[in-house]
Amino acid sequence: MAVTRSDASSDHSSILIGLGGILLLLLARHVFSRIQEERKIRSLGAHAKTINSWVPFGLGFVARTVHDQRRHDLLAGWYRIFADRSAVHPFTREIRIVGNRLVLTADEENIKAILATQFHDYGKGAQFNAEWHDFLGDSIFTTDGEQWHASRQLIRPQFIKDRVSDLAVFEKHLEILLPMLGGNKNDHTVDAMDLFFKFTLDASTAFLLGHSVNSLENPQDRFSDAFATVQSVQSTIARVGPLNRFVPRKAFYESLNVMEQFIQPFIEQTLQLTPDELEKKSKSDEGYNFLYALASFTRDRTVLRDQLTAVLLAGRDTTACTLSWLFSEISRRPDIVAKLRREIEEHVGMDNKPTYTHLKNMRYLTHVINETLRLYPIVPFNVRVSLKDTTLPRGGGPDGTQPIGIP
Repeated sequence: MAVTRSDASSDHSSILIGLGGILLLLLARHVFSRIQEERKIRSLGAHAKTINSWVPFGLGFVARTVHDQRRHDLLAGWYRIFADRSAVHPFTREIRIVGNRLVLTADEENIKAILATQFHDYGKGAQFNAEWHDFLGDSIFTTDGEQWHASRQLIRPQFIKDRVSDLAVFEKHLEILLPMLGGNKNDHTVDAMDLFFKFTLDASTAFLLGHSVNSLENPQDRFSDAFATVQSVQSTIARVGPLNRFVPRKAFYESLNVMEQFIQPFIEQTLQLTPDELEKKSKSDEGYNFLYALASFTRDRTVLRDQLTAVLLAGRDTTACTLSWLFSEISRRPDIVAKLRREIEEHVGMDNKPTYTHLKNMRYLTHVINETLRLYPIVPFNVRVSLKDTTLPRGGGPDGTQPIGIP
């Protein structure tokens, strides 16, 4: 069979026409969707002021955010977004990233609405779950609605006063940490933050699994290195939004596998215990750990793995970051150190181990910790999506006094 030049040209034209038609349909669909969204926003409230991006599709904002993250300057970078104080309520802005609308707010009334008065209007959403699922699965930090409530009911009883006031699990690792903070005879300079992260990882794994990774004594511990790698890559995945598919994940998945190899044997050992044995261990002070308590309520391996990883993330980072900032501040304030020392001598003494009651009664220590958390919040930002058509109380319009429509 012979094909003439005119036939080939005709086929080529047909393909181009077909592709052009598909592109026009996609464009029409996008325009129609944007018109519908705009109508909803206007019916609910107004837009916030727009963040300018020097690259189309908001990619300049993404690039700047990744740059700030790598320089450990993310919070300051976001604060610069609100530098224009011309509005009555200036701490809310919005931008579109590859077509997706993103609203950033540091306004106390908006945060109150998201976390309290309009709590059921907002959640983590399907995209957040998808972005974090490989790391945290369907844990309390990645779910909404009934699934979130079930996670909360599962975890909350494990943090009753009798458990969190048991300081023995911290004491063992603290005795290893303290000499290290003094450096060695050749070098008195130490990376305190690195030591604090290892300390909290050791204490957290001991509390959760009944077995510590002992990273303070084993600097080359594979689990702690893997955990740090997963967190670093996950942080980038979460920051770049719809562009996260381009984030390299080879080291991420290799490190997740190292974590799984460490955690899964403890889950298997725990599930070999009978329900009666688990109940006895979970109620006993001797040999208690978080995994035993969870396994008393569920024997689902995936649920146990997801909740353990989530609580490990929370327990390690929050305490380590707070300790790092606290020591950074008081290292420049000998007057505060002197007051803390006097309070410790008064309530505990220099030869006794502190108890929960001691800690509770040391008001100045509590104030120092609270001020550290105020200046250096452990969770300086959070992510929510609207679960239904709703609003934010203010930040919309030219002066920021109107509600913002959030369809």
